[in-house]
Parts: sequence; structure tokens; C-alpha cells
Amino acid sequence: MDLQSRVLYRDGLILAIDKPAGIAVHRGPSGREALEDHFGQLRFGLPRFPALAHRLDADTSGVLLLGRHAKALRRLHRLFSQGRVDKTYLAIVAGRPSSDEGRIEEPLAKISSRAKGWRMTVDPAGKPARTDWRLLQADGEKRFSLLLLKPHTGRTHQLRVHLAHIGYPILGDPKYGGAQAIDPAMAPPERLYLHAWRVRLPLREGRQPLEIEAPVPESFARRLPERVQKG
Repeated sequence: MDLQSRVLYRDGLILAIDKPAGIAVHRGPSGREALEDHFGQLRFGLPRFPALAHRLDADTSGVLLLGRHAKALRRLHRLFSQGRVDKTYLAIVAGRPSSDEGRIEEPLAKISSRAKGWRMTVDPAGKPARTDWRLLQADGEKRFSLLLLKPHTGRTHQLRVHLAHIGYPILGDPKYGGAQAIDPAMAPPERLYLHAWRVRLPLREGRQPLEIEAPVPESFARRLPERVQKG
């Protein structure tokens, strides 16, 4: 995997790469290839590999931030913990919401079973989670829609669970959307249609916030070409 060609931003503190869909950031118990296996390509003259400042799900693409050394990583972790990193996602969901924008405030908890493994679920006893969404475009038959998403908390699988909870699961997400997440009128989704599109963070005090954007994947343009091509 050529990660150097996927670098979106680089300075003395951080790197941002455009993570491809379909690969985990960490090597898990399965021992399968992970993004971290290729971080040696991203040293760019420094003695140590960069390290992850946050995570994206294996099936999610888009902006992923890395700290180039320990001091930079501490700064990034502090910004994330203080809620000062503004993240914007794009998602194609099944159906068309009845309104043009909304807010989902549903606490989330992790559950597990021997039969189905673990998953996240809406649970009044769970941790607070908030997602704002806005409709960008829907196809003419209202089979699916392009949404802009703003998560204000960083719970595991938050966007996937929240959207499925309100009845508009992300295409290609049978874990939370079931059969509804597979569009029967078109070819089966080749991926989870969730993309970490833009990140904005105040990396250096006294300077304008840094804004990094990952190109919209071609798979999104094939589903809803008009809006995606306009950006």
C-alpha cells in the first residue's frame, strides 16, 4: 500500500492521510493487514514512525490524523479530549429524511453476545452522544440521500447507530441497517458509504485553525453524481 500518495497534509507536527475504506487502522486479533503496518513510509526523515491521534472504523474512509512525535501526539490528544477538533462526514443513507436537517441525541452503550459478538446500541443508561445532520441531496425516487454529518461526541460507531436509529441507515451497513442498508434497485453497495470529509483544528495557538479535506470517493459520485461533483 502506497501511503505517501495518500498524504493530505504534512508539517513538523502532524500528518493527515486519506484513509482507504476496507482496512483497519490497528492490527487486531485476526492478524490481518492494518494501516499501522505501513507507517514506516511516513517518517519523512524523522527517527520514529508517526502514531495515530484518533481512529476511523475499518470500513470508513477519509481524513485520519497522525502525530509525528510524542509532543505533537500529546497536543492532538488534548485537542480531541477538549472537543476542539471539528469533524465533518459525508454519508449516503437509505431513504430520504422528512426534514432537511436535524439533531440526534441518543446515549449509546456496548452490548455483546456469544452468537452475534459485540455492537453498539441506543441505551438510556449509555454514554451521551450527539450528531447533527443536514440533507445535501436525494435521488429522484427518494431511495437514498447524501447527508452531511457533524458528530459532537466520539462514541464507537456513533454515526452508524444514530442514523439507523432514526430509520435512515448508511448504505452498505448490514450490521446496523440490515436489509434496508442494501439498495435493491441498484448494484449492491461495494463499501460502507461513510467518509470523514473534513477536519478543522486549532493546531497552533494564535493562528487560524487548520482545515484538511479528503477528496470525495468515486463511489459516492456514482450514486449521487450531481452534488458530489459540485462539492
